[in-house]
Amino acid sequence: MEDFIRRMPKCELHLHIEGTLEPELRDRLAARNGVTLPPRPAYDFHDLTSFLVGYYEGMSVLVHEPDFYELAYAYFEKAAAQGVVYAEIFFDPQGHTSRGVPFDTVIRGLRRAQLDARRILGLHSQLIMCFLRDFQAEYAMATLLESLPYKEWIIGVGLDSDERGNPPSKFAAVFARARQEGYLLTMHCDVDQQNSIEHIRQAVVDIGVDRVDHGVNILADAALVAEVKRRGLGLTICPVSNRFVTDGTKAADLKRLLDEGVRVTVNSDDPAYFTAYVLENLLTVQQELDLTREEMITLQRNAIEASWAPPAVRQEVLDRLAAL
Repeated sequence: MEDFIRRMPKCELHLHIEGTLEPELRDRLAARNGVTLPPRPAYDFHDLTSFLVGYYEGMSVLVHEPDFYELAYAYFEKAAAQGVVYAEIFFDPQGHTSRGVPFDTVIRGLRRAQLDARRILGLHSQLIMCFLRDFQAEYAMATLLESLPYKEWIIGVGLDSDERGNPPSKFAAVFARARQEGYLLTMHCDVDQQNSIEHIRQAVVDIGVDRVDHGVNILADAALVAEVKRRGLGLTICPVSNRFVTDGTKAADLKRLLDEGVRVTVNSDDPAYFTAYVLENLLTVQQELDLTREEMITLQRNAIEASWAPPAVRQEVLDRLAAL
C-alpha cells in the first residue's frame, strides 16, 4: 500500500508556501539578509496561536525576490519527488508588505519558481493570494487592489491566520470585489475554533465560496453538509497539522465525510512546521483508517475535481488515476 501511495499522481490544494520554510533554508536566508531571529524555537508550538507566532517570525527572513524563488522552488522539488503533479499554493502578501517588502518582489519570485518547476520538474501550479484575517478588512481590500496588475498570475483568493474574533463576514465586501475581478474564492474554517459552524455557514451560504479549507466541523450541521454536497465543494483537510493544533488528525471525520460523498481532500498545510508533506499526510490517513486503494484513488480524484486546474491538466491527472 505504501508503494502504491507513493506512485499515485497527487494534487495538493492546501499548501502555504511560507509554511514550507525548512530550518536550514531559514537560517541560510537569515544570514544572507542580516536578519536576527528570536532565540525561541519557531518550530515548537502547541496550538494555532503559538504556531502563528513562529510562522510570522520565520518569514521575516524573506526579503528579496531570490528568497521567494528559493522558498518556492525548494517546495516544488520536494513535492515533485513525492508524486505531486499539480499544486495550488497559498501566499500571504500582507505578511511581507506589512514589513516593507513590495508585493512585486514577492510575486515575481514565486512566479519565476513556478515557471521553472513546470519546465524542469513537469509540475503545474497556481497561486492563491490569502488575506490575513487578523488585519483590517480595509488592508485586505488594498491588497486586493494591489494584486490586480498581476491578476493573470493569481487564480483565486483565500482567508487565513487567526480566526478568533475574525469571522468570514468581516471580509464579505473584499470577497465580493474579488469575485467581480474574476478571482475564485476559498476560506479557512479552522478546526475546533470558536463559532466554527457559524463561520462555515458564512463562508458557504453568505459569501458563496468555491471551496472550504479545513472545515471538518461541518459534520455538526447536516444542512451545511447537504449544501456542500449539492454544490460539489471541496474540503481541503490537513490531517497531520490537525494533530498539532487540536486533539488529533480528524481522520475519522474525514472518513465520515468521504463515506457521505463529500469531496474531501488530503493536504499538508505548513509541512516544514508540521514535519509532514502530502505523502506523509496520505500515509497517515491510510494507516489510521485502513483505507483501500480505491478510497485512496478517490481522495486524489476529489482533489483534482475540486481544483481550479486547467482542463488539460485535470484530464491528465484523471487519466493517470484511471490507469492505476
